[in-house]
Amino acid sequence: METVSVITICFNNLAQLEQTCASVDGQTVTPTAHWIINGSSEPAIAQWLSQTPQPPYRKWINEKDNGISDAMNKGIQKATSSLIHLLHAGDEYASADILETVVKEFEKQPGVQWISGNIQMIRAGKPVVIGKPFDKTKLYRGMRSVSHPTWFVRREVYERIGLFSSGYKIAMDYDLMCRISDEPYAYLDKLIVAFDDTGVSTVNYLRSLAESRKVYESYFGFSYRLVAWQARLKILHHLLQTGVGKWLFGIKKKIGLENW
Repeated sequence: METVSVITICFNNLAQLEQTCASVDGQTVTPTAHWIINGSSEPAIAQWLSQTPQPPYRKWINEKDNGISDAMNKGIQKATSSLIHLLHAGDEYASADILETVVKEFEKQPGVQWISGNIQMIRAGKPVVIGKPFDKTKLYRGMRSVSHPTWFVRREVYERIGLFSSGYKIAMDYDLMCRISDEPYAYLDKLIVAFDDTGVSTVNYLRSLAESRKVYESYFGFSYRLVAWQARLKILHHLLQTGVGKWLFGIKKKIGLENW
């Protein structure tokens, strides 16, 4: 039977961590382990973990890390389950049956090495659900519709291709996607995660595009398609900061095109 380890990294955000832990604890199939990788500079999270009753599967590391990649890698190295999911503090499972559904999907397709699904996020101030099947021929588009918080990856994949690169501050998940692009994959057409859109990749969106381009070119070389696609994304990003842009996006959402 497949088993799941959930890894949650956090930094001085106790309220968000509590939210995520409640989401994990509410699953119909609980994880073998829920690792909290706490790199906080303040004591609140460490105190909450040690002084509040926790389920037996919750484990933690309280120590300074060297950034997001280092924190995620610590959790992966601790995981012993066949499947690994990275659910950052502030993110929540969209329903109580997520782990159960994912486990059944991997058992149904034992050759599959990773799965992605749908995610709820905020665009132009409105909640939207996005997600599409992974397509290697569209890697130049970055991670627009194959969102990392929805990925479940076999532990053996990390053992085979390596962990997250510490050379990137934002696009380390995109770098990993480029490396797993040839691994057998399945798309789960289900809302997996409600995403906390205050994270580094959202707040530093334009910087994340620049770093994603650097990643892509390191594997595949210069791409006119990538340059054109990112120009489109930059225009849309600036447009969505305006009233007109938000109004246009509202129309797009009403006709069901928010995922395009």
